Amino acid sequence: MARPTIGHLDSAFLRMMDEIRSMLRVVFRTENELTLPISGTGSAGMEACLTNLIEPGDEVLVLENGLFGARMADIVQRCRGELRTLRAPWGEGFGQEQVETALQGKKTKIVALVHAETSTGYRQDVPAIARVAHDHGALLVLDAVTSLGGIPVELDEWGVDAAYSGTQKCLGCPPGLAPISFGPRAETVLASRRTKPASWYLDLSMVRRYWNEERVYHHTAPINALYGLHEALRIVAVEGLEARWKRHEEAGDRFARGIEEMGLEMLVAPAHRLPQLNSVRIPEGKRDETIRKAMLDGHGIEIGGGLGELKGKIWRVGLMGSAAQPEVVDRVLTALGMTLR
Repeated sequence: MARPTIGHLDSAFLRMMDEIRSMLRVVFRTENELTLPISGTGSAGMEACLTNLIEPGDEVLVLENGLFGARMADIVQRCRGELRTLRAPWGEGFGQEQVETALQGKKTKIVALVHAETSTGYRQDVPAIARVAHDHGALLVLDAVTSLGGIPVELDEWGVDAAYSGTQKCLGCPPGLAPISFGPRAETVLASRRTKPASWYLDLSMVRRYWNEERVYHHTAPINALYGLHEALRIVAVEGLEARWKRHEEAGDRFARGIEEMGLEMLVAPAHRLPQLNSVRIPEGKRDETIRKAMLDGHGIEIGGGLGELKGKIWRVGLMGSAAQPEVVDRVLTALGMTLR
């Protein structure tokens, strides 16, 4: 990222853009032509997907079981969509039958859900919900911010119509870009809009023309951030996606075992637990901020606190990218045990 900044229409940079798009298709496991990084963080990817697919009056069902499902719902309303929500307790998720019931007799255009809920550490099963959404004529929009590069994400196999992610999680890159991918059904909706998207900056009908062979100027791309993404994706390719998924899974299992051996409790049941985002219930009598400050000051380890309704109730420990290693897990567990004592 410290390499000299070149022009956003420089021929060398344009070649790198094509390589980024190609590597993003690999990590998303898709052939979608409309796959590119949005200039902005993961929330910009969320807004890009929803803003480009929703028109005023469109009915959208959001599956909300954490902070980022709630953020989706907020954006739907800002797009003047007709919002319906299906809610589950934070740390739990949704079954196929629940979604089927919620869609019965409705004219739903989009079903939106979070694959890996960052606020709780819950892993949502996607394929069955995608099938139900399509059976009812709806598109499936997937939040893959915390999952991409860490656990399997299979856009084409699962039938995901639009997805977005962020660079700073399991891709192991600094924040600032949001990879997105639109499938054929989503592209058809984009092409047949009756109104322009509410956001000029995130209008994919224009952004894509810079990223495809037309190279039409839209905005000045964040050159050095894209250098970083290119290198991060190259590292993923060298390691191999399956090997990377396995490494994250093993790190998460090692951490959960260590937590339980310490007599502590994980928030999410094992079958739906994220290996890269581990939510630990704060034991009785321990103060959230006191422990986290002591971990940072005494051991140089930063762990996250709870968000929303889980604030003060859980710690969130990220094991993402290069941090998903046995020695990192052991260091965190040792430091946490010492700090609690």
